[in-house]
Amino acid sequence: MTDMANHNFDRRASDVTPAAAPRAAQQAPAPRPAGARPQVSDNAGKPIGVVLEIAGSGSQIALDLERLNECMQDDDPSIALAGQVGSQIKIRVGNAWLLASVRNQRQDRRAGGILANIDFLGEGNEEKLTGKIHGFRRGVTRYPIPGALIYPATTGDLRHIYASDGRSNIQVGTVYPTKDIRAGIYIDAMLGKHFALLGSTGTGKSTSAALILHRICEAAPEGHILMIDPHGEYSAAFKTNGLILDVSNLAMPYWLMNFEEHCEVLLTARGDERQIDADILAKCLLRARQKNRLAETMGKITVDSPIPYLLSDLANEIQNEMGKLDKATNTAPFMRIKNKLDELKSDPRYQFMFSGMLVGDTMADFISRIFRMPGDGKPICIIDVSGVPSDITSTVVAVLSRLTFDFAIWGREEQTRPILLVCEEAHRYVPSEKNADGSSVGRILSRIAKEGRKYGISLGLITQRPSDLAEGVLSQCGTIISMRLNNDRDQAFVKAAMPEGARGFLDSIPALRNRECIICGEGVAIPIRVAFDNLEEVKRPASEDPSFVQLWNHSGGEEEQVHRVVQRWRSQGN
Repeated sequence: MTDMANHNFDRRASDVTPAAAPRAAQQAPAPRPAGARPQVSDNAGKPIGVVLEIAGSGSQIALDLERLNECMQDDDPSIALAGQVGSQIKIRVGNAWLLASVRNQRQDRRAGGILANIDFLGEGNEEKLTGKIHGFRRGVTRYPIPGALIYPATTGDLRHIYASDGRSNIQVGTVYPTKDIRAGIYIDAMLGKHFALLGSTGTGKSTSAALILHRICEAAPEGHILMIDPHGEYSAAFKTNGLILDVSNLAMPYWLMNFEEHCEVLLTARGDERQIDADILAKCLLRARQKNRLAETMGKITVDSPIPYLLSDLANEIQNEMGKLDKATNTAPFMRIKNKLDELKSDPRYQFMFSGMLVGDTMADFISRIFRMPGDGKPICIIDVSGVPSDITSTVVAVLSRLTFDFAIWGREEQTRPILLVCEEAHRYVPSEKNADGSSVGRILSRIAKEGRKYGISLGLITQRPSDLAEGVLSQCGTIISMRLNNDRDQAFVKAAMPEGARGFLDSIPALRNRECIICGEGVAIPIRVAFDNLEEVKRPASEDPSFVQLWNHSGGEEEQVHRVVQRWRSQGN
């Protein structure tokens, strides 16, 4: 190391060799009183390393350990973290600055310095008076050459880079490591190409989702947001600015189901028998729909047409078909369908969907209500499916998702307003191939992920297990918001879906604190690490973990509580 001590930054870049690179970044600091901290401007103007190798999306650099130690004492938090994994550095190329993120570090034993890989993020012009970056844009037009000097990106640089460029955005937190630079997400870019919010249990994922949705509602009070809530968490968060629907007031007409969804609900057979049952159901369902006067005015209809019909008409058609059989023919397929139909009609748990009161033509009213058209100051509709029987939950979500897609397709000529469909616990409804159960909800949500943006549908996926999502769905999300992920498979899955320039940030996913995230993709100018804002108590979802110690230190009223629970259990919440 001593033979390299004479290297300094007055040398020409072409004279810098890889072996000399770590010390090439060294420059004797100006004498200052003991204990005094360096001025921001001093470290901002001093190089911390040099470029060793250039590639299309990134580069290898050499960092000087002594210069990094000096930067660690700086008052500017961005400079204090210069060279660390996930931090930003800048390289001068002509009269412009090239911004890059540090992906990893390792010690160079031969030269005694630090080698690191960086990912290029974008470039900007240099302000002549301050030397800061302005006019930042994603992508690289001119690359540096080996030997180019590396400087720390300052908080002032980051403030220019993350400043709003006039596009509509929502501010959700502060940019790490700064304390005052606001993190904004471009609404049109995020919603126009779908987004995903990922995070392990306990990282603050539900609260962060509520924060983002509240910010969207504030920015677009006449919006149209439909959220599928499988655990009943979000009802508490949107009492004032949202419509809350559950089994007590959802009133979703059964006849809105298409034939595939009817099969999921009414058919219990498997294998070859299922196809026999499906043929019977298709014939009887079409005849039941044709009995409605709407069918006469519409002309030819199909078994999928959303035409109201009476459950009794369907049961009569099944009975009539069974009556046409000779004695040698098996009546079991007809009885299976009829028995299942009778069960749905009589079971109070299914009344939100199979009530006899839902036979009227309420399709337009139902769609207007769930899509908030008009919104009446409540742009978000929360569908709480926690009380829906588990055997038809997927079908209910499939119907709501398909209605969203079909409404957008048939409303294209009307230029209907775009709709945001948010799906919590998305891995339950869009499972990977190994976890697929053949339900229609996975197919319709996958289709929305691939084609929805063409018709004005935005899909928001929230999940704690991204590796269990269907292959390719996550890659359709233009913006990914990743909180801490503890599972190695989940981390690898997310890294594969992230853009190349975000790899350095992704390595810090396991080390994120609660309510911190990495945001990358179309919704932000460059990948950023964000600390989410605190959300007011009244706007938070009911997702906090119970305190065992606190609850187990008090007693009283347990017997009455058990009786009330049993009563609700037996009445299924009615």
